[in-house]
Amino acid sequence: MAESQAKRPFELGILTFGELTRDPVSGALPSSRQRVRETIEQAQLADQVGLDVFGVGEHHRSDFVGSAPAILLAAAAERTERIRLTSSVTVLSSEDPVRVWEQFATIDLLSGGRAEIIAGRGSYTESFPLFGYDLADYADLFREKLDLLLAIREENPLTWKGKFRAPLIDADIAPRADALPVWVGVGGSPASAVSTGRRGLPMAMALLLGPLTQHEQTAALYREAAREAGHEPGPISVNVHGYVGRTSQEARETMYPYFAQGMRENNHQRGEGMMISRSAFEAQASPGSGLLVGSSAELIEKLLAYHEVYGLNRALIQLGFGGMPQKEHLEAIERLGTEVAPVVRREVAA
Repeated sequence: MAESQAKRPFELGILTFGELTRDPVSGALPSSRQRVRETIEQAQLADQVGLDVFGVGEHHRSDFVGSAPAILLAAAAERTERIRLTSSVTVLSSEDPVRVWEQFATIDLLSGGRAEIIAGRGSYTESFPLFGYDLADYADLFREKLDLLLAIREENPLTWKGKFRAPLIDADIAPRADALPVWVGVGGSPASAVSTGRRGLPMAMALLLGPLTQHEQTAALYREAAREAGHEPGPISVNVHGYVGRTSQEARETMYPYFAQGMRENNHQRGEGMMISRSAFEAQASPGSGLLVGSSAELIEKLLAYHEVYGLNRALIQLGFGGMPQKEHLEAIERLGTEVAPVVRREVAA
């Protein structure tokens, strides 16, 4: 672990994409209004119990309510006091960086400087045809738009010219935010990690399923590229599914039916999603695999293992994926903030 990484405080938070999933027990499908209100309630509790970050991800489908994360984060800003508010992720390739900046700079003002952006290419691609972009330009779109977003952060007024949008000539882009953090979301691609390191930006890795060490090479390439470009390697985050219960068994029993339902209903581009058996789920919940599910003690142990492998500075957990009832979801948030986070922060600091 790099010495500079160890000196940074460890942050723990939660994220959601606001999926609309039919309850595997009752068969009920929550309304969009219900899910939106529950999302803000989750942010409020996360703030109250001392978690560091609350994230809302972006999807453009009728089985998610997260098509406009900035609006949900602005609502959360008015109900919270301390917690950082981030997109997780902003699909920058199909967004206008000028509008992204305006929205998140406004959230930054509303929240007293708590806004962040995690910019990504998008593992789901429904936004590309929706906003008139060609998937053949997938990589070039992201590179150009990230360059523009960073230029907006550094300079105002701005003169800029690119391939995929109209040029800017002495453009006054407002409001301004003092130091709006921009992270890059990386799914494990070596090229993405190297590019992020060369830019000197923080990196947020996503680990859906697989071994805990799955992105070890990604993190190493990121740090190597940063140093070669003359940057001190920035913070690294991991975004992962999980749930924290009173006991290890209760956590698994609670999480599995909803997680399996979400993987089947929501984890797809169009059509049928991924089927995950109970045995496969249990394997993914084992100490060497990525899911963060178990008792508070079990989550502490695995988060420390993540930190040991990657030199992590942050972990964002997608609790309750698959439409878990709000009662169980809030209970997990409270345990994460009051029982898990203080111990992990203390152990990492030591």
